[in-house]
Amino acid sequence: MRALAGLLVASAAVVTAGGAARADADALVDHLGPREIAVGESRRASAIGAQAVSLNPAGLPLTRELVFEGGYGYRLSDSASLVGVSACDSTNAMPGCFFYQYVTASPEIDGMESHRRSHTAGLTLSRSLGDRVILGTAVRYFDYESDVMDEEDASGINWDIGGIARLTDKINLGVVGYNVYGAESVQYPRAIGAGAQLQLLAPLSVSVDGVWNLDTDGSTGRYGGGLEWFFSGSSGQAGYPIRAGAVHDVATETTYVTAGLGLQTMKLGFDVGGRMQVDGEGDEKLIIASLRVFGPRAETGGM
Repeated sequence: MRALAGLLVASAAVVTAGGAARADADALVDHLGPREIAVGESRRASAIGAQAVSLNPAGLPLTRELVFEGGYGYRLSDSASLVGVSACDSTNAMPGCFFYQYVTASPEIDGMESHRRSHTAGLTLSRSLGDRVILGTAVRYFDYESDVMDEEDASGINWDIGGIARLTDKINLGVVGYNVYGAESVQYPRAIGAGAQLQLLAPLSVSVDGVWNLDTDGSTGRYGGGLEWFFSGSSGQAGYPIRAGAVHDVATETTYVTAGLGLQTMKLGFDVGGRMQVDGEGDEKLIIASLRVFGPRAETGGM
């Protein structure tokens, strides 16, 4: 209940996820896809398709599509493999996603190789309340194992709660509470995220986000943002999004640049995104790609 109260307070602010979160053992960072990675880990106000799984479950009704997505990412700093698959349907009265995520990593600590791995599976559901407000929730089961000293294994069920307000046809605001109810785990912390999405021009969108970790007494805040320019093909049947952004983590005093590109047709979407650390202790480099297959009723766009 304390976390739910914090969610209401945060609805007036734009804050980002992560805080004291470590990029090598935190679901708030590990489970992001290539599109949100490329724009500075943002889009909580426009989280369509599989982005609703990791960013904000309220985002699904923003489009009407049936889409299946699979992705794979690799992080060089700890030889981490990140796998995610989902099936999302927003063509009905209560849009939802089924999803599964897997992460395995082999960080080197004090000259010795260690191992981490996590399995996560769950369901998201959302509902539009009129033309301007959308609410959503996600429930997941997670199982985390690690042989790193002082890290405990954990498993259980957690819930996310999110909302999106469509202020105008060009401006969205989003807020979400992560792991607000359920099992407690350092790797799946209670957190609050919020963001704004602006469609400045027909092909250009800008998003800014933030996240706060509620399970830490130290400095917290992971702030990011970016832009996407969606180039339409001459036939009008395909588009080529180009994305760029940046992220700053207050807790770890690290800064990253992000970028990505994609190809989208009426039936398929392919996206690649990357994140590279440019300031602070460490040298993280991540690249991730995903393939989307749209159902016959899919509607495409630059999101």
